[in-house]
Formats: sequence, C-alpha cells, structure tokens
Amino acid sequence: ATRIGRLLAGYRDRRPADRAAIIAALNGLSQMIVDFPCLVSLDINPLLADAEGVIALDARIEIDPRRLDEAAPNPALVIRPYPSGWSRDFHSDGLSFHIRPIMPADVALYPAFLAKISPDDLRLRFLSLRKNFPDQMLKRLTQLDYDRDIAFVALEKDTGALAGIGRLSCDPDHRTGEYALLVRSDLQGHGLGWDLLKQLIAYARAEGIARIEGTVLNENSKMLKMCREFGFSVAHHADEPGLSLATLEVG
Repeated sequence: ATRIGRLLAGYRDRRPADRAAIIAALNGLSQMIVDFPCLVSLDINPLLADAEGVIALDARIEIDPRRLDEAAPNPALVIRPYPSGWSRDFHSDGLSFHIRPIMPADVALYPAFLAKISPDDLRLRFLSLRKNFPDQMLKRLTQLDYDRDIAFVALEKDTGALAGIGRLSCDPDHRTGEYALLVRSDLQGHGLGWDLLKQLIAYARAEGIARIEGTVLNENSKMLKMCREFGFSVAHHADEPGLSLATLEVG
C-alpha cells in the first residue's frame, strides 16, 4: 500500500519488479542477522529491483571482531528462530520416522493423531481423563516460544502422519525443564518414545538446561522404567499422592 509498493507493481512502460527476488533478498538479509551475532550494522544502498531481479550496487557491513566465534542463533533477537538444526531420521523395526521441532502448521496433524491414542494412554499423559481438545489448546501446543519451550514431532516417513511428540517446557531462568512424551498407541513398543526422550536430553544439554523433570502416574510403569534406564532418579511426589517425580541432572 506504500508509494514504493505501487511503483514496484509497474507503471507506464515499466514492467512489475520481480517481487519474489525482493522477498528472497529480504529473507537472506534476515537470515544473516540470525546466523551471525557478530553483525553490528548493515547498509545496502542502493538495491535496484526490476523485472529481471535485484542487485545491490553498494553495501557496508560492520562487525564486532570479539563476537566472530559466537554461535548462531543471534541471542539478541526478540523472537528466537525455528531451531532447524535439530531435524533427523529414526529407523526401527522396519519403520521410518522423521523427527524435527514442531511447527505451528502441525496443529492440522493433531486430530488424526489423537484419534489413534487410547483413552488410557491419554490419561497417563495428561494425568487425568481427557476427551476434549479445544482448538485453542492445540494452538498453544504447537505455537511455541522456542526460547522457553521445545517440542519434537516424529512423523511417519511414508505418510507424514504424526506418530509421537516429546516436549520440554523451561522455567524463566532456563535452568529446569519439564518433559512430557506421547506416542501413538499403535506405534508403541518400537523405541520411538525412547528416541524422543534422548532427543530432549540432548537438546537440554546443548541449551545449558541443568535439570529435566517429569511428573508420572505411579501406575505408568513403562514410563518409570524408561526413566530409570536413562538415569533419572524417581521419588514419590511430596504433594501429590499417586504421582512420582522423575529427575535427571543434565549439566
């Protein structure tokens, strides 16, 4: 709606500018800011755009040499970018899954996923009977602040269907994270929950999170057994009868 926007759309004998190339240039600039915390300032002037594409005729970049070795992503960002480096594949018993951080669009995968989870598995995950999952709740589960929370989804390689989720929610000082796991009932027993928990622990270690905790129903023997095999200490919850607290010191 700006004057520049109208000019880019073409006028008189001028063809419309290549908007896709302009968008790619802006995205590339944004990605530089994400990937290089040492950037102090950047000036591109002029950037010419026409129907053939875009070209920078002059640019000036200022860096802070003391931050050259600082790893991405840039800690000064208001919103932490999607942690794309945490994607990988998992194979077990002839099954193949792709594991990656959750995206907001994954909300569309939840209805089919939840339909294949038994009521008892839902009760063990949410610590009480649950039949209704409002749309607002599903949005909260998929639209995360990656600076505080992370969730890894396991997708079936052949169909893209949601097979399991591992979640870690951190306190404000980023020292303790509460984990949760949920694997589709028809896919349990193939090591997917084990692999998702291993991914959460690796992520916590990389993020400098000192402790992982999980609240588990005492009757959830499979989860408690897996926790002990990972080295978690398990104790009865001091304030909640029927619950255990599993704790792993990561740091």
